[in-house]
Amino acid sequence: MQPEERQHRIGEYLQKVEFASLEDIALQVDASVSTVRRDVTALETTGQIRRTHGGARIVVPKSDEFAFSARDTHQLAEKEAIGRACAELIQPNQSVIIDAGTTVYHVARHLESKSPQIITNSLPVANLYASANRIEVVVSGGVIYPRLGVLVGPLAVEAFSKIHVDVAIMSAGGISLEGITTSHGLLIDIQRAMIHAAQKVIVCFDHTKFGRKSVLPLCELESVDAIVTDSAARLDLIDALRSRAIQVVVAPPGDKAD
Repeated sequence: MQPEERQHRIGEYLQKVEFASLEDIALQVDASVSTVRRDVTALETTGQIRRTHGGARIVVPKSDEFAFSARDTHQLAEKEAIGRACAELIQPNQSVIIDAGTTVYHVARHLESKSPQIITNSLPVANLYASANRIEVVVSGGVIYPRLGVLVGPLAVEAFSKIHVDVAIMSAGGISLEGITTSHGLLIDIQRAMIHAAQKVIVCFDHTKFGRKSVLPLCELESVDAIVTDSAARLDLIDALRSRAIQVVVAPPGDKAD
């Protein structure tokens, strides 16, 4: 493959995932890490991408898929219904990890009565309870990534790698019988650390994520204890998940966003 074609493919891949390690990029273009490092350096001079520690990220994504405020307008009523249903699974005074997904933000909106201890890398979640007297909020370290409203990087991964909690409430890009996938390489190590830190893992998906395979694998289905979705989710996939001993909670229809 000629350098121009390889660099074009690297740019297209980063548009899909926004961030990737050099090893991931090398696999995508079937080249060595050293070759990819040179390609990334060349692309950086064009202003298309920016090198990071061990990887690269796109400078200006073509899509608003990763922006928190834009994503939170999608399936808003379903997310609110899921948020209420998921909050019912949390026991009073539990320690709860909440990730940076917009669906999970709607779970956080309904947790105040449970007086949980919340550990998060989500700035919107932290801000939601900044003045709440009944809830203790622990915010991970890391670098602020404004478009996602999230703390990222090695410090964030380390923070979640050193704790143990009762429940992790997660979101992701898609779910199929082959596992759970994500569209954002910048968050994948943090989310995996969250999963490993929790005694129980709950993943929230609106129906558009059912049967969908996103770009990167996040975890196997065996890593998940419960899934919360809305009433439009595919019944065949719900039945198949339940046959694998995964609790599936379907939020009742009719719930509207506040």
